[in-house]
Amino acid sequence: MKLARTPGKFVWFEHASADPKRAQAFYGEVLGWKTRSWGAYEMIFAGETPDTMVGGYVVDAKRPRWISYVSVEDVDAVARAVAENGGRVLEAARDVPGAGRIARVSDPQGAELSLFTKEGGDPPDARRDEAPPARRFFWNELHTRDPLRALAFYEKVLGYERQTLEMGPAGRYHLLARGGAGRAGVSDEAEDGAHWLPYVSVDDPDATLSRARRLGAEICTGPLDIPGVGRFGVFTDPTGASLAVMKAIPPAGGH
Repeated sequence: MKLARTPGKFVWFEHASADPKRAQAFYGEVLGWKTRSWGAYEMIFAGETPDTMVGGYVVDAKRPRWISYVSVEDVDAVARAVAENGGRVLEAARDVPGAGRIARVSDPQGAELSLFTKEGGDPPDARRDEAPPARRFFWNELHTRDPLRALAFYEKVLGYERQTLEMGPAGRYHLLARGGAGRAGVSDEAEDGAHWLPYVSVDDPDATLSRARRLGAEICTGPLDIPGVGRFGVFTDPTGASLAVMKAIPPAGGH
């Protein structure tokens, strides 16, 4: 059955580092992820069945990081729009047999992401009245020093709509939505430069962060509670890539 395409949804997440095997062992222990090979590509499974495939590992000695893939209708057209609006095309559009068409880009402040038109369409959204399934990616957050500039860019290039939440002492938090669904957040915390930070759903953030620390991760934030949203934390894994984990309060962390 062919699935519908959901432009603006983040549908794949890729861990890039000089030592993917080390990352695979770490996340297998910390999050219970499994790794399976697809040719030379190592894929991440949150469970046993094909529908639990959520990402992959690649060798990249430049800088350890997680790379987020966003669904688009036309990779080539969106890549052109990125360049026309102050961003950069880091890797030109190309076809990946059996997967789809991709291009890697960065926004005007340097935050990297991949554009993806997936063969067969995108996975359906989880129910909004339930917490996201454990061990799955469920949210993505742009960290940038200039949120308003970033919001204008992503509205124009990816067709997002802006929603702004007043968070009291924490200031404002911006949401990027499309088709009535929240797809990502925008934060002005960007000490390490502009970047996307994916979130994985976990049942026990405290235990997850404790395992991560024991296995060589650096805990950057938390565990902390966000009233009405959930309990979360952020760590940098032993290869140097950062990831957030959260136990969200239904519906899906309020997004």
